[in-house]
Amino acid sequence: MGSRGLEASLPWLLTRAAARRRGSAPRRGRAPLRTNMLGGVAGNALEWYDFAILGFLAPQIGRNFFPSDDPLVSLLGAFGVFAAAFLARPAGGLLFGYIGDRRGRKTSLQLSVALMAVPTFLVGLLPTYRDAGVLAPLLLVLLRMAQGLSVGGELVGSIAFVAENAPEERRGYYCSWTFASEYGGMMLGSLLTAGLSLGLGAQAMDSWGWRVPFLAGALIAVVAFWMRKSLSETPVFLALEDRKRLGRNPVAEAVQLVPERILHLFFLVILVGAGFYTLFVWWPTYLGSVLRPDVPGVAGLNAFSLLLLMVFIPFTGSLSDRLGRKPLLVWSCAGMTVFTLPLFQLAQQGGVAGLFVSQTAFTALMALYLGPVPAALVEMFPPRMRYSAMGIGYNLSLCVFGGAAPVAATWLMQGRETAFAPALVLTVLSGINLLAALTMRERSPGAADGVPGKRSRDLA
Repeated sequence: MGSRGLEASLPWLLTRAAARRRGSAPRRGRAPLRTNMLGGVAGNALEWYDFAILGFLAPQIGRNFFPSDDPLVSLLGAFGVFAAAFLARPAGGLLFGYIGDRRGRKTSLQLSVALMAVPTFLVGLLPTYRDAGVLAPLLLVLLRMAQGLSVGGELVGSIAFVAENAPEERRGYYCSWTFASEYGGMMLGSLLTAGLSLGLGAQAMDSWGWRVPFLAGALIAVVAFWMRKSLSETPVFLALEDRKRLGRNPVAEAVQLVPERILHLFFLVILVGAGFYTLFVWWPTYLGSVLRPDVPGVAGLNAFSLLLLMVFIPFTGSLSDRLGRKPLLVWSCAGMTVFTLPLFQLAQQGGVAGLFVSQTAFTALMALYLGPVPAALVEMFPPRMRYSAMGIGYNLSLCVFGGAAPVAATWLMQGRETAFAPALVLTVLSGINLLAALTMRERSPGAADGVPGKRSRDLA
């Protein structure tokens, strides 16, 4: 997409952004580090609440929009809608990557959270299949893809924004909060849906209760947008702008100049998609809604696991500032490759205790991986094309391995009483991710970003 076409599609917001860039005080004033960190990660958490609640409400969505005598078929339809958002994520990565590298990280983050609010609210107002027939699931898919367009620019933008504001020697720690906050938003969605299910009961939840989290999500998005109004642009972006080093088309530059790094990133984040969405979205839903007899307390355990993930991730992110990103990524991917099959077996046959042990082990392994990943991604790319390059590689990987994970796992479980097939797929993908971690180049946690007074080699 050329720059003129993009500016024509967003005239008002981009005109205001351009006015701020011409030297107005709010643009150049520096917000405190705490304000920038809180706005970057808290806004990310609130937006990911909006995005994730459909996954936790998959049983209700399936029964209302894809009714079937077979609950597995209904669930497959719901997870298909969940996956639809991931198809739009690469386009969102291109759009917001362009805006972030050309107009600023802050502008892109404000736009992404605004775009999330409207479709989330509208999902809560949709007619069901019983009321509107096939039109209902079609509208649901369209709104879900609009959410995917927004979230395609959210996480990578949050990572870039936080990394470029954080002290370089603590980049791993501060960047890890982008993932921790993402799962905090998901935990909020998980707790709300679990609480509504417990308080309303199955019948009311199927009838109207499923709408509440979506309607509440609109208010949450407004809060996130308000928080981001007080942010200041990153010094790295301002340095590029002052030196007139912003690329004319950062998306094209990224594809032409660093394609091998983008491809490496694609494989390096496999477990962000396949690992997380299999273990913390699909698996609890399957155990609690499809498997008979179902496993009691799955929703509560999943919320507890997400809480543990939030606690562990900043610790491993900080650890990566001292030990490097690569060792932690290698250890975690190796652990997932070796232990996935036995842990799945334990979860399915060990009752509540077995499920607790396996889910806690998976949580620890994923935290060891997710803590250092954000900073590792930032340090792979020069700042002038960072947002665009990360947006391309990350969202393509999440499109292939993230959104498809619950659908593939549900399909593989049809007619089977064991989770061997999904566990085997996750084991293979973990092995591929391990190879990507082993071949990555360890970059200095304090890699220069071209801020005045520092080395500027990464500005080229």
